[in-house]
Amino acid sequence: MKASLYPAQELRRRALAWAVKLRVNPRVIRVQEMRRKWGSCSSAGTVTLAADLVTQDVRFQDYVIVHELLHLRYASHGRMFKALMSAHVPGWREMEVRRE
Repeated sequence: MKASLYPAQELRRRALAWAVKLRVNPRVIRVQEMRRKWGSCSSAGTVTLAADLVTQDVRFQDYVIVHELLHLRYASHGRMFKALMSAHVPGWREMEVRRE
């Protein structure tokens, strides 16, 4: 598959593909400048991904995308949230990083 000439568009496309796989329905998926974190999910269903996430490894991108999309179903990082993270992104705990 050919990569998009627009990395943000490709990131959004991958997030939508994950949304189908996870059976969640984000209202909007945005890619924008974020200085403090890699992504966020609002209670209104807006998933925001950091624009510079496109420069990161694909596996890390998946970790951030899946993490934020799962918040559409589970608000907290409880047992089910963690179980689904492990099922979809094995080794995700090693990728848990704070953005400085």
